[in-house]
Amino acid sequence: MREAAVEERDESRMSTFITNHHPDGQSIVHHDVLQYREYKLLLRADQFSHSQQFHKFWKVTRRAAKSLGIAIRKRGKPMETHLREVIFFDTPKFRLYNNGFILRRRTFYGDGVPQPEYELTLKFRGPDFKAVAEVDVRPLLPCLNVVKLKEEILLPYDKLGGMRTIYSHGCELDTPNTMITQSFETICEVFPALLRTGAKARTALSVVNGIAIEEVLVNFGEIDFGGNLTAKATLAIWRNRMTQEYFIGEYGYQLKFHSPEDFRGKPKELSEAFYLGLQSQAPEWIELGTTKTAMIYRMGKTPVVSHE
Repeated sequence: MREAAVEERDESRMSTFITNHHPDGQSIVHHDVLQYREYKLLLRADQFSHSQQFHKFWKVTRRAAKSLGIAIRKRGKPMETHLREVIFFDTPKFRLYNNGFILRRRTFYGDGVPQPEYELTLKFRGPDFKAVAEVDVRPLLPCLNVVKLKEEILLPYDKLGGMRTIYSHGCELDTPNTMITQSFETICEVFPALLRTGAKARTALSVVNGIAIEEVLVNFGEIDFGGNLTAKATLAIWRNRMTQEYFIGEYGYQLKFHSPEDFRGKPKELSEAFYLGLQSQAPEWIELGTTKTAMIYRMGKTPVVSHE
């Protein structure tokens, strides 16, 4: 299982060893291309309290795909499960999230043991593509990192049978667990983009609402939308790590392409039809809302300005 988890993390990485500054101090301007579209469907977590319920939803996805002539193939070990811990960090007044940023630490487990390196991710997310694309989320210091500019497809806010779009500009890097629980000034030394939030330098970062999330991630195969475009499908369940209270589930699948011009025609039409078909065939499984992150932020008393 440990090898599988490592492979899962590495296979989509296109790591770069870069810095945002030349030795002479001049900034580098990065023009990232939209290369991902990810479909996300929130699910009722209480529907997945038993392993057979995962198989039942797998059958629902197969049925929806078959009605559209879409093939879902096994990928690796079918229904293989990975365990991860997810924690969000922010200032006491949520200056990061209320300005469109998400700072997340993810811990991977292999054979029940946490891995020594953490995945630290900074995202800037919002509905305006131009505004999202212009935010440079890269770290200031030279390190291996992965930058992804995504279009994310979400449910409508209050009804089934549709879709809406937000954009995400994210940077992932592997790092020991240092600095992120210290001051805002310290994390800005890693991610200078956060300076735009206007938080005071000595403001301490802490775990959002004190919640450590236990994420159970299940492999749901590979979806073939034609045109050499396939998507890895997963189902994630979030629970409170301390109490084991169920929070939310999410079924998602992501396509990658060289440029937006390469994602058109039948593959695009089928990927959207599949998303709408799941809503039609599995309404009792679906949870209306915005995103998993928004749910965690709204569990406390600190005011939240939604950007999602």
